[in-house]
Amino acid sequence: MNELEDRHFCIPDNDYPKIVVIGAGFAGINFIKRLKDKPVQVILIDQNNYHQFQPLLYQVAISGLEPDSVVTPIRKLFSSCINMIYRMAKVEKIDTKKQYVYTDIGYINYDYLVIATGSSTNYYGSINIEKFSIGLKSINDAINIRSWMLQNLERAVEGCNIVEKTSLTTFVIVGGGPAGVEMAGALAEFKKYLLGNDYPEIEYSAMKICLIQSADRILPTMSENASKHALKILENLDIKVLLNSSVKDYDGEIITIETQTGISTIQSNNLIWTAGVKGNIIKGIDDKLIVAGARIKVNEYNQIEGLENVFAIGDIAAMISSKNPKGHPMVAQVAIQQGKTLANNLLAKIHIGNFKAPFKFKDKGSMATIGKKNAVADLNSIFLNGRIGWLLWSFIHLISITGFKNKFKVAFNWTMKYFSYEKANQLIIRKYRRSS
Repeated sequence: MNELEDRHFCIPDNDYPKIVVIGAGFAGINFIKRLKDKPVQVILIDQNNYHQFQPLLYQVAISGLEPDSVVTPIRKLFSSCINMIYRMAKVEKIDTKKQYVYTDIGYINYDYLVIATGSSTNYYGSINIEKFSIGLKSINDAINIRSWMLQNLERAVEGCNIVEKTSLTTFVIVGGGPAGVEMAGALAEFKKYLLGNDYPEIEYSAMKICLIQSADRILPTMSENASKHALKILENLDIKVLLNSSVKDYDGEIITIETQTGISTIQSNNLIWTAGVKGNIIKGIDDKLIVAGARIKVNEYNQIEGLENVFAIGDIAAMISSKNPKGHPMVAQVAIQQGKTLANNLLAKIHIGNFKAPFKFKDKGSMATIGKKNAVADLNSIFLNGRIGWLLWSFIHLISITGFKNKFKVAFNWTMKYFSYEKANQLIIRKYRRSS
């Protein structure tokens, strides 16, 4: 062991069972909340000292919200949780036999380990797309998109030639799920209400927005009714939607697209990739336990096969069944419910020797907002759209944001936007430099 490893995280010893949680996403946060003031010691490890509210990252990307509106410091989030200890560290590997977690600041032993590492952007093995596009999975991604968009608009007013200007003002989003649809709608709103005022040198028709989807409809996990309404709204916003199309390559300027009729290209300096995610696997998990999508196979109690005291929750967990042959969808409400259920089960396991109840996902519906005052919502058998859908979307997301201060800032911002189209400060705080 080196000097760092010998540090042992400086965790005080006590007689309580030690539960180590890796990851401060929706799953990890909700797991820990249920353990507040319980007779257990909880150690949370995450390389970032904040929890981010991913559903609103696209609003940060188009200057609709400031970055600090969608993140909450972990220490503030758990300031009243006396049995939780946080360490900012990057996990390097785990040893399930010795029951150790190794990080860049040292190592720590555990009685129970909960892996809640979430997911990251899936580029499906394309080195070029990963190199030249920007994902939308983290607050850093959102800031990068905002900086790159504003940088390119500034470059477009400098008097460059028409070909270069077209490339700088053409925005292509890949992936027709909620993230891609919401991003496209937000860009269209920016174009409609702010482009002419803030960038009068750029003609309205010069800014083009294209959404590329590999399936035969957008929002494929929602109802066909929702897909049709969303498509109509996007088209009314002058967004070009390409269905049954997939991006095969991107060199930073030319996007190569495969469609049902052949190969085509789009020239664009702006490619935003929301086409898929994959689990964040930790070194030390047996390859036999990893299934499609880089997820860890778990049983109905989120217990990893063959590991009695190691669990996985959220996007990283694949609970495979006849009803869900690929596991549950990698969405926030699954992660939240799994975190809460595992907390109850683990407490029962520790104190009475048995799990309380298997995990059962309660689907509360799906929603997507498309620009201002428009949204589609599937609430089991009820479908809502338009302003009612948008108001419901706004309410659900507002109450889900962590921290009263963030709720207030977002509510104030949305209220102001409802009566005007002024965005948050369009500042390039940190220039984005794309790989070359």
